[in-house]
Amino acid sequence: MKMDMSKYLDVFLEESKEHLESLNEQLLELEKNSKDVSSLNEIFRAAHTLKGMSSTMGFNDLADLTHHMEDVLADLKEGLLEANSYVIDVLFHCFDRLQLMIDNIAVGKSDEMDNSDLLNILKNIKMGNYEYAAMAEPKASEAPVADVSDLFNLNEYDMTILKEAASRDFTIYYIKVELDPGCLMKAVRAFMVFKTLEEDGEIIKTSPPSQDIDEGKFETSFELFLITRLTEDAIAHRLNEISEIKSITVEPLDLNSLNISDNRPKVEATHNEENHNNDDTGKKVHKMKQTVRVDIERLDNLMNLVGELVMHKGRLEQIGSNQKIADLHETIEQIDRISTDLQSVVMKVRMVPIEQVFNRFPRMVRDLAKDLQKEVDFIIEGKETELDRTVIDEIGDPLVHLLRNALDHGVELPQERTKKGKDPVGTVILRARHEGNNVFIEVEDDGEGIETDKVLAKAVEKGFINAKQAEQMNKEDVINLLFSSGFSTSSTVTDVSGRGVGLDVVKNKIESLNGEINVESRTGQGTRFRIKLPLTLAIIQALMVAVGDEIYAIPLSSVDETTMITGADIKMVQNQEVIMLRGNILPLFRLAAILEVPKQSDIGDEMYVVVVRRGDQQIGLVVDALIGQQEIVIKSLGKLLNGIPGIAGAIVAGDGNVRLILDITTLN
Repeated sequence: MKMDMSKYLDVFLEESKEHLESLNEQLLELEKNSKDVSSLNEIFRAAHTLKGMSSTMGFNDLADLTHHMEDVLADLKEGLLEANSYVIDVLFHCFDRLQLMIDNIAVGKSDEMDNSDLLNILKNIKMGNYEYAAMAEPKASEAPVADVSDLFNLNEYDMTILKEAASRDFTIYYIKVELDPGCLMKAVRAFMVFKTLEEDGEIIKTSPPSQDIDEGKFETSFELFLITRLTEDAIAHRLNEISEIKSITVEPLDLNSLNISDNRPKVEATHNEENHNNDDTGKKVHKMKQTVRVDIERLDNLMNLVGELVMHKGRLEQIGSNQKIADLHETIEQIDRISTDLQSVVMKVRMVPIEQVFNRFPRMVRDLAKDLQKEVDFIIEGKETELDRTVIDEIGDPLVHLLRNALDHGVELPQERTKKGKDPVGTVILRARHEGNNVFIEVEDDGEGIETDKVLAKAVEKGFINAKQAEQMNKEDVINLLFSSGFSTSSTVTDVSGRGVGLDVVKNKIESLNGEINVESRTGQGTRFRIKLPLTLAIIQALMVAVGDEIYAIPLSSVDETTMITGADIKMVQNQEVIMLRGNILPLFRLAAILEVPKQSDIGDEMYVVVVRRGDQQIGLVVDALIGQQEIVIKSLGKLLNGIPGIAGAIVAGDGNVRLILDITTLN
């Protein structure tokens, strides 16, 4: 009787993922040192285990490819073959093919694939033939085309967005883009497609998922849903201007033909039991790791409930304070303690090591450096640093752009570095660390740095600033020009620098996460981009301030201090109100004027100033009154009100009124 192996599929996929991660990591190590026996042993072990698992599960094409890899790896271990750059490249191609086959299995497809190109190359290598042979794109076995709904894994939230868009006279398009088989940098071309479409529309869903597309984990095509008011011809015309695209399909969608899927992503909540020594036997009992699969939606619901609890706790505190009820005050203190502990537990469950994002970059850096003909030592530090899942999901794209920027614009070619007396091998560092309630992520290179004269000249040439403005700018102001939309200093167009992506994309994404980004650069020595992110986006500490009859929340992470001044302390410098604060000039901005508060109270001669930090600069916000510090639950303003400068979201206060949260980075 044939055994049903389907119940072991989850275990197979989980273990396959671990073996593939090990394969990728050790291949990168082997490339650095071809004599590294330990890396070879690990690669052989991973391939051997994958072969056995695949064969047991009945995935014959997967087992066949790993079997041929194992033959070559065995000869490499014995010293019969040399692990040169060609062999490493072939093994990387095999890794990519294995990843693709396992991804197909994960979405319910077959592992069947025409791997004859790779099998022939592996056979030739085993016979000592290192001559280059072109590696064709894999051909999946013929299978019936799945329903579009299944392909995109649509849920109720997606359908709500699509229906709302249709009701507002937007058109929803199904778009399929097929790249040329010879396209060298699929991820870059895909990003150019996304960037072009999002100029006048919004991409709702992609297949495969956007992260896989960004990492180049697709064959030659990808599909997406676009909401826009553009016509089919206008979309096709824009996409046809992007090079290395073989064909484009643009079709309007009928919402009635779509179905909702129940396939939701899973995360794991992990519980560890400590190691114990058994005194009777003297044997060490291995640490047990017990995991429970939890639907992400349940975690989000739990966080929302905790948020509601925090909000109503604030309301109770207000009632207790107003009514002066002693018994209620004691109960509120207990609720405060319990809700704080509950909030802490929920936050920890949602925390994910940033390693999940960082682990995808070594291979990307390796491939990109090779394409740019540069030699780079890529160092990762602090990948055990934890961040909230919602932040983790969003931080990948900005880091991809910063790493590409470091490799393309920062690190010089080996011959240039040698002329400057540098090591021909450049260094790029990606590091993360906790500091208070924030996480700092840095991308640093030891390249040529930012030539401010060149940036300034380019900014004047392109009309971003005029000559008079250029004369008044300091080094920091010049570097900040790099974040202007559409700005680029690249004199030559490459697959990387010509990707149509500026640092403004990075800045916008970081600011949407309530974060900040700044740059340090020394000409000829290198550049460091530093990103500051909140640990979580759900519940934060805020300073409540009054402006006229309105009350606003300022995230405490942006506040340096508060002070009181009089009208006599204010001076005018170049039509800007300023005060002297401990020997430094602090620009003042009246919050009532910025926010156009309709009813402004007469605050008299004395006024409160909240000193906030925007990037590396401090500014003072003049407010009518300081109400105090409060724990707040951030609520989104919804799709229609998103992106308003100076507003990060809203809260429902203890008195039931809605208060706006100020976004210091975009406050004008």
